[in-house]
Amino acid sequence: MFLLCASLIYCTSYSQLSAGTYWEGGITIAPSNFLGDLGGNMGKGTTFLKDNNMSMTRFFAGGFVAVHPSELYGARFAINWGRVAGDDAVIKGKGGLEEARKARNLNFKSSIFEAFVVGEIYPTVLFESDPTDVYHKLRPYGIAGVGVFHFNPKGQDPQNGQWVDLKPLNTEGQGMAEYPDRKPYSLWQLNIPLGVGVKYYLNDNVSLSMEIILRKTMTDYMDDVSEDYIDENLFYNYLPSTQAALADRIYNKSPQRGLGNFRAGSKRGTPENNDAYYSCGFKLSFRLGNGDRSWRNSTRCPVVRF
Repeated sequence: MFLLCASLIYCTSYSQLSAGTYWEGGITIAPSNFLGDLGGNMGKGTTFLKDNNMSMTRFFAGGFVAVHPSELYGARFAINWGRVAGDDAVIKGKGGLEEARKARNLNFKSSIFEAFVVGEIYPTVLFESDPTDVYHKLRPYGIAGVGVFHFNPKGQDPQNGQWVDLKPLNTEGQGMAEYPDRKPYSLWQLNIPLGVGVKYYLNDNVSLSMEIILRKTMTDYMDDVSEDYIDENLFYNYLPSTQAALADRIYNKSPQRGLGNFRAGSKRGTPENNDAYYSCGFKLSFRLGNGDRSWRNSTRCPVVRF
């Protein structure tokens, strides 16, 4: 009798969670923020929300398609475009470790193109009496996956205020013989999207989600800051004169340049912490295919009569 009951429960649960594979497609729009070496708040700099600067908020937008073999889980492929930015000038000095970052006086901005694949899981489905009935349901979910993104950091020239590409300037000695361990970084990098969200079904075919997705990256050069200050004279040995002069102006913009913490060999960034960025926004989804839902109320198990 126990095995029979367990079998019936299993069959019922399986059918409720698997009422046919369906597809979704939609759009995403989300405010985005950078978490890295530039900007931040009081104390030691981190790549966590403690160092979020609301004034540096930019936006992401994109589209996605998702497949759901079950109401319990699915897989999403997304493409997004947006921007991130960071600026030491926005730091509110409190007399602590943040003062050195504020005095560093560097800034950057970058456009971002990303594509990722993530798995989605909806744990509360396990506690629903009829998971295939989604009308006006609210479901929390978690996501994790892997992605690739392109960035291109730009810094502001203190001489004329123009924004210029930072990678070609080799601001931390990338590619110079004096720094053999510092290779030029790639503008294409991997990221690890991790997030949580909540999904509300407006009707059987349309849903609206709010989600937060953090992207942990495999680079510390999203803002072109990672290691320490180099000797500015090296720029003139490796770059054309005009470009060298630009690199000289832009790599160290501290009012205390050449003194104390702002001279060659002093700390410029924190290479132990790779950069990150996150978005917090809305996702509008449309069901593209209903799958085989004709048996949504069936157990697909033999009827047992007593």
